Amino acid sequence: MSKGLIGRKVGMTRVFNAAGNSIGVTVIDATSCVVVQRKTKEVDGYNAIQLGFGPKTPRKGKHSTWPDKAMTGYFKKAGVEPVTTLREFRVDNPDQFEIGKPVSVADLFKAGDHVDVMGQSKGKVFQGTVKRHRFNRGPRTHGNMNYRAPGSIGSSADPSRVFPGQRLPGHMGDERVTAQNLLVVEVIADKNLILVRGAVPGAKHGVVTVVGTKKVSG
Repeated sequence: MSKGLIGRKVGMTRVFNAAGNSIGVTVIDATSCVVVQRKTKEVDGYNAIQLGFGPKTPRKGKHSTWPDKAMTGYFKKAGVEPVTTLREFRVDNPDQFEIGKPVSVADLFKAGDHVDVMGQSKGKVFQGTVKRHRFNRGPRTHGNMNYRAPGSIGSSADPSRVFPGQRLPGHMGDERVTAQNLLVVEVIADKNLILVRGAVPGAKHGVVTVVGTKKVSG
């Protein structure tokens, strides 16, 4: 079973364990994570559930983009309110999940588990090689005016081109990033919160996906 849920990154704080050690954790809120669809092996060829997160009020007018008519009908048929994010998770028995009901964090994870957290990293727009690839800058003395430029990137006569993969200035961040093998420090069932050790991708209030890890290291 690939257990998982969708949540919102609340932010970072610290908690103290039984030994009195301070642990930096990220708080993830999964309050509005609901079951939208169930898929069975007999009908769809595999067992899975589709979860939705983030209530969405339908917009009216020509600038309305989500949900469109097709998705509005989809949510209406399922009997759930429109949401902004949909994710699918493989499960052994989809019948144990009820459509339209919220998912409880305590039913999926407990303290001591290891999870992978996926999110959209912070966008850094266009950056140079010093910030993007951690290049060293050039000397700033003796009249040098080229202290943050990447320098030469290829030969002139042969091969007369720039090889693919050359580290150059460009767009940085705003990518799908996965933080693997994070320890679940605590689960607060009454508030549907999960606290994982360390940082997770994205800014505060960003949507993240939490799944059971496949790489557990000692």
